[in-house]
Amino acid sequence: MPTGTLGDVLPAAARSLGALDGVVPGIELPPSRRVCVLLVDGMGERQLVERGGHAPYLRSLLGSGPVLECGFPSTTATSMGTFGTGLMPGTHGMLGYQVLNPATGQLLNELSWEPATDPYLWQPAPTVFERVAAEGVDVVQVGPGFFAGSGLTEAALRGARFVAAQRLDRRVDEAVAAVTSSPRSLVYVYWGDLDKVGHTHGCASWEWGEELGRVDLAVRTLAARLPDDTLLLVTSDHGMVDVPRPARLDIAGDAELSAGIRLTGGEPRAPMLYCEPGAAADVLATWRARLGRSFDVLSGDEAVAAGWFGPVAPLARPRIGDVVGAARDPVSVHDSRHQRPELLTLTGMHGARTPAETRVPLLVVPPSA
Repeated sequence: MPTGTLGDVLPAAARSLGALDGVVPGIELPPSRRVCVLLVDGMGERQLVERGGHAPYLRSLLGSGPVLECGFPSTTATSMGTFGTGLMPGTHGMLGYQVLNPATGQLLNELSWEPATDPYLWQPAPTVFERVAAEGVDVVQVGPGFFAGSGLTEAALRGARFVAAQRLDRRVDEAVAAVTSSPRSLVYVYWGDLDKVGHTHGCASWEWGEELGRVDLAVRTLAARLPDDTLLLVTSDHGMVDVPRPARLDIAGDAELSAGIRLTGGEPRAPMLYCEPGAAADVLATWRARLGRSFDVLSGDEAVAAGWFGPVAPLARPRIGDVVGAARDPVSVHDSRHQRPELLTLTGMHGARTPAETRVPLLVVPPSA
């Protein structure tokens, strides 16, 4: 069972370094002089346990740290907000793949950050990187070059010096260089290809297992090359569920399910419905009647009261849909009127509240000196 959250990782890493005095994260890590955190996009705890034969080194680390909850919705943009700020989704306000911007009446894509939106206004809370850097720790982020200065990076992960590297082996090289360049450092490395393979081929595919094997080798190499006083942490932003094509419903061609909906945001497995004035009650009743066997369907107020998003700040509340869904079964709901049609072609998906999607590992390689 989960014993912490994804938002505990960086505060606990900071406390390991002796920074953020007074912060009491939900997990405890051994003291260290340097910390390297690798986040592998899409490597849920359930998938790692089930496919661990492809990753003997990672498998050997299972149990070295707690199982974590990533939060809801279980998707990259939201999880990056949780990871980067240490706050729950309802507090940092980054609430999904596509979310209503109440100021414009448009959907904001929190991955591509389109249409352009000020990330500092959208997510104003200080990040852990900012707070740790202010205490004199050298904070470095290693990832693809196009992440540098992006809206998502600035909203969730600002405060780190950015180092660009494309290939996984180059990111290992840059992480080792960054860690060793300072006597007190916090280095964050991102790898996204496992999630991409899962979306395309599914997390049960041989392709996913092959990519997991590449990650396993990289983590083993990174652990061997880091200085002895370095704490290595490996975690993820969410897991994944494979959804067969017949179980993907597009409401654009369904007059009953699309009635009363002005915009469809969220995820195919966690839709957020923004309704026409006065239509929310009818939309809620229709969706419950049609989809209630496979989805939990709540009003926005019910989802907030049920704690789906954690504590909800005034900034975040208007971004939550009038109706919110979360899939229980391997099914998805799409709206090609408001969503990229490519989403209908994906095999692996995430966003809902099932353990396969929300539980992520924290693998710990403690310092040896």
